[in-house]
Amino acid sequence: MAAKKKGAPNPESGVTMEHLAAIAGVSTITVSRALRNSPLVTEETREKIRKIAGQQGYRFNVSARNLRLGRSHSVAVVVEMTPASDRPMSDPYPLELLGGITQELTTAGYSVVLTSMQLIDTPPVQGADGMILLGQGSHGEAVRHLQRSGLPLVIWGAPDANQSCIVVGSDNRKGGASVAQRFIEQGRRKMLFIGDIDHAEIQERCTGFMETLEQQSGQQHAVSILRPKAFTFEAGFDCMSAYLEKADQSFDAVFAASDLLAMGAIRAITEKNLSVPGQVSVIGYDDTPGAASFIPALTSVHQYLRDGGILLAKKILGLINEETVESEVLQTNLVVRQT
Repeated sequence: MAAKKKGAPNPESGVTMEHLAAIAGVSTITVSRALRNSPLVTEETREKIRKIAGQQGYRFNVSARNLRLGRSHSVAVVVEMTPASDRPMSDPYPLELLGGITQELTTAGYSVVLTSMQLIDTPPVQGADGMILLGQGSHGEAVRHLQRSGLPLVIWGAPDANQSCIVVGSDNRKGGASVAQRFIEQGRRKMLFIGDIDHAEIQERCTGFMETLEQQSGQQHAVSILRPKAFTFEAGFDCMSAYLEKADQSFDAVFAASDLLAMGAIRAITEKNLSVPGQVSVIGYDDTPGAASFIPALTSVHQYLRDGGILLAKKILGLINEETVESEVLQTNLVVRQT
């Protein structure tokens, strides 16, 4: 049987995209983009072409196009974190990343398959043209698991010397360094770091923090590391409360690896009648919307998550199209508020 030629009639109407383009006075690619609702075509032109297509009885056959190209035109976005009532998917992380990813992929005509680690073996995920992983997991476990699929893969996280992956992430070392510099300027001497350093991003934040304390201060600083196994308000509260129950645990500064951990720590600190920031200065990470509205308003390291999402999408599209793609690091910024 002869192969179906490009521009062959729509089976239901006998009308081709070329016919629609000629009627509308535009190019065939413009017709294709308009029927895919691409923002590269103005709403006026999209509406005009859709109207003509309807009048001519044309229906855009996405399945046939994908079969012809040998692609699904979908990308699976895998969220490493396990959704929970105290850390839902509506949390700014990963929602801002997802916003940037969706914006870029839909503009390119790709659909987004959103899933979690527990469902990566399902047909919609395995049939995707590529994967984006949000979070590397403890000791990079999530990365190794997804690599077994053989699909193009881009990761939000921190570079790992033991893995050859395309990674987009924030400059976590610089973020940690900016917190240390702030505490040095405030004259803080005995500090806590709260975060699970088995995660590459958290390890980088802690390393930047510790290195700056050692290199830029002529004074001795004591740093204790607390390692909750979650990034929630409750984990920050429980971890800080347990530390405060121990005898002779004086400290004057806390660097938490996420805003939710920082907020939970502040609640535990104030319940022990310690003042923030008078007796204890607290700084979080992510600069989520809740940081500014928290009482007292939380000082935090800002991540450009939406920009990160756009970059992730561009990188995976590059890999799918067999282009040369490199890892990329985004800047961070310390937003000073009341804590």
